Amino acid sequence: MIGRIAIFTDDPGWHGKKLSRAFAARGYQAVNLSLSECRVDLERGIAGLVLPGFEDRLPDGAFVRGVSGGTLEQVILRLDFLHALPAAGVPVYNPVRAIETSVDKAMTSLLLHRAGVPTPPTWVMESEAQARALLIREAASGHELVLKPLFGSQGTGLRRLTTPADLPPAAEYRDVYYLQRFVGSATGNWEDYRVLVVGGRSRAAMIRRGASWINNVAQGACCLPAPADPALFQMAEAASQALGMAYTGVDLMRDRDGQLTVIEVNSIPAWRGLQTVVKDDVATLLVNDFLDQHVETALRERYA
Repeated sequence: MIGRIAIFTDDPGWHGKKLSRAFAARGYQAVNLSLSECRVDLERGIAGLVLPGFEDRLPDGAFVRGVSGGTLEQVILRLDFLHALPAAGVPVYNPVRAIETSVDKAMTSLLLHRAGVPTPPTWVMESEAQARALLIREAASGHELVLKPLFGSQGTGLRRLTTPADLPPAAEYRDVYYLQRFVGSATGNWEDYRVLVVGGRSRAAMIRRGASWINNVAQGACCLPAPADPALFQMAEAASQALGMAYTGVDLMRDRDGQLTVIEVNSIPAWRGLQTVVKDDVATLLVNDFLDQHVETALRERYA
């Protein structure tokens, strides 16, 4: 019986094709489907679940390439499937808890801080008055702040703040201010590092050099090979471990003093830009780790 893998995505695109080919090379059929298409049916579902394309049996594994936004109720339901599948013996990559913690920037910052992984000073609050007071205090010390959406990716919604007048109404950021001290680059260029950690090991890395202070590839940054740097790789691995990741894209910078700090930890990282500067096929690295360390272990236990 051929193995079958669910790839949860709303837009398979380039990444979906790469993953499907890598799974096929290992003898598995990949089926793309959206979490929004799944439903709970305790009478007709398998373990209470109905996944399009898997009406006869549950997948052997599920690879998460996207969890689309929506109402609070919709998002919770979509995450319910990622919780329910492991309970039914289906490994999910990344684990849902890792996805939940990394999507929430406040929890990411707390877990990095608790694990002793260097990350910029960060404040999260609902009060506009408290945010203004913080800005005044930080500006008096010569610091700028970066305002980010609590849930966001690809550099969207980022703002640099220097005075209280720069602070937007809380409603523009869903009534939560996530504020992080701005980190200037040690090189004077707008650049940072993206390190791909797979199975606890740094497997690929690049420099992202932006046309502005936002260095995301989706915002026009160019990708350059990163030199081998044990300190960079060790910090990326520590960040991955702190958030319980099976694989992750860790974003790091060197500040003006040359000290490394973790900026973001991504549980559903894109790698199209990274692939342009590394020799190994990233999709194959991910698929091999998922199958070897998670899927085939679960299958052996199921049929033992």
